[in-house]
Amino acid sequence: MEALDIARWQFGITTVYHFMLVPLTLGLGMAIAVMQSIWVRTGDEKFLRMVKFWGKLYLINFILGVATGLVQEFQFGMAWSEYSRFVGDVFGAPLALEGLLAFFAESTFLGIWIFGWGRLRKGLHLMALWCAVIGSWLSAYFIIVANSWMQHPVGVEMTAEGRPVMTDIWAVLTNNTAMAAFTHTIFGALIVAGMFLIGISWYHLWRRRHDGIDRVDASGRVIVGEAASVPGRDRTDHGVWLWSLRAGAVVAIVAFGGTALTGDWQAKLMYEQQPMKMASAEAACHTGSSFSVLSIGDPGTTDCRDVVTLIEIPGLLGFLGTGEWGADMPGIVDLEPQYIDQYGETIPDDELYGSFAGTEVNYVPPMWVTYWGFRLMIGLGGITAFGALVALWLTRRGTVPSSPWIMRLAILGILAPFAGNIAGWIFTEIGRQPFVVAPNPDPSGIDGVFMFTAAAVSPGVTVGELLFSVITLTAVYAVLMVVEIFLLAKYVRGGVASAMPELAPRHDRGDDPGDRPGGERDDVLAFAY
Repeated sequence: MEALDIARWQFGITTVYHFMLVPLTLGLGMAIAVMQSIWVRTGDEKFLRMVKFWGKLYLINFILGVATGLVQEFQFGMAWSEYSRFVGDVFGAPLALEGLLAFFAESTFLGIWIFGWGRLRKGLHLMALWCAVIGSWLSAYFIIVANSWMQHPVGVEMTAEGRPVMTDIWAVLTNNTAMAAFTHTIFGALIVAGMFLIGISWYHLWRRRHDGIDRVDASGRVIVGEAASVPGRDRTDHGVWLWSLRAGAVVAIVAFGGTALTGDWQAKLMYEQQPMKMASAEAACHTGSSFSVLSIGDPGTTDCRDVVTLIEIPGLLGFLGTGEWGADMPGIVDLEPQYIDQYGETIPDDELYGSFAGTEVNYVPPMWVTYWGFRLMIGLGGITAFGALVALWLTRRGTVPSSPWIMRLAILGILAPFAGNIAGWIFTEIGRQPFVVAPNPDPSGIDGVFMFTAAAVSPGVTVGELLFSVITLTAVYAVLMVVEIFLLAKYVRGGVASAMPELAPRHDRGDDPGDRPGGERDDVLAFAY
C-alpha cells in the first residue's frame, strides 16, 4: 500500500468514529436545554429528572467526543502537511475560531453547568447550559465552514507560488455550501437525538410493564403504578419516559423534514459545484433526466460499462438537480472529457506527487460508495421518521406494547440515524475524489483553486510510520468505544436513579463523610460522576 492510501484510511477511521459522537452531542444538548427551560418555568419534577438523566448520558458522550476529536487536528500536520501548507491561510481561520472561541465557550459553560447545580440561581444555571449548547453548534459551524471551503473554494486569491490567500473572510463564513451543509448536519443531529430518546425511553416504559408496575385497562389505556421499594420507580418516573419518548418522536419527524429540505438544497448546489460527484451518486452515466431507483455494477468500479440500471423514474433527476421536471443533467461520460480538458489527463510530473507523478487521473469516484452512500443516507432517514410516527401511534394510550421484540427493535432503531449520518459524510468526502480541494465550474466559486489528494500527504512520512499510527489509533478508539458503550449501558439500565442518587432513601445511601447536613454532597463533581 502507498502512504497516501494508509493516511486516507487513518483519517477516515478516526473521523467516522468521532462523527458517531458529534451528532448526539449537538442534538441531545439542545433537547436537554429545552427540558431544563421547561423545568425552570414550571417547576415540574419530571423535567428535572429528565435533565439529570439525559444530562448524564450527554456528559459521557461529550467527554469521549473531546478525546477522539483532539486527534483530528494533529493529523493535518503529521500526515497531511502538504495539504496544510496549501490551505493553511484559509483553513486556519475557521479552525482557530472553532478552537479558541466556540470550543472554549462550550467547555467553560458546560463546566459551570456541571458545578452549578445548587450553587447558581436557576436562571443563571440554565443560561450556562444554553451557552454551552450554542457553543457546540458554533463549533460545528466553523468546522463545516472549513470543510465546505474544500468543497467550494471562495474568498481567496492565488499567489505567485500557487497558494490560495484569503481576501474575504465573510465570503468564506457565508459560503452557500457551508450554509446548506451546516443546516443539514444540525437536522441530522436532531434526528439522532430524537431516536436516542425514543429507544431508551421505550426500554424503560417496557420495563415498567414487564415488572408489573404499570398495567393497562380493558381499553388499552395505561394504569400508572409505582414500586415504593425501588428508588425512582414512582408515578413521576412514568411521566419522564413517556414525555421523553413522545418528544423524541416529534423531534425526529420534524428534523427529517428539515434534512429533506436542506438535502435538496445541497443536491442542487452539488450539481452546480461538483457535477461529477452528483452524477456518480446517481450512477448517471449519460446525460438525461431519469432518476435511478436501482442500479447494479462491479464493486469499486468507475467504469460506466460495468453499471446496469434496472429501475428508474423518468424526469425525476432533472427535478432534483434544477427544480424543473425533465431537465437534462450531465452524465459521467460527458463530464469526464470536460474534467480532462480543464485539469489534465495525468497527475503533474512533480516530485511533490511522489510515485503518483505522471500517472493517469481518474475523475470518477467509486460509484458503489457514492451511489449506495447517498441512498443509505436517505433511506435510513426515512426509516427513522416512519419509526417515530409508529412510536407516536403506539404510545397514544400512555405506554408501550408489552412485546419484547418491539422493545428490541426500538433500541436497535437508535443506530439508524447514526448510520445515516455516517453514510452521508462518507458520500460527501469520497465523492470529491481525486481532489482534496475540489475545483468549481460554478461561477460563484473559484475554479482555479484545487488540489489533488495525491499531493496532500506528508512527503516525509513512511508507510511503516503510518501503519503503526493507524493500527494504534484504531485499537485505542476501539477501547474508547467499549468504554462509551459500557458507561452508557450502565446508566441507561440504572434509569433516573443512577443520575439522581438523592432519590434513594437516606439509609440506603450509606455513610458518606462528604455529605452535608442538607443532603448535598461537598464534591462539586458529584453530578459528573
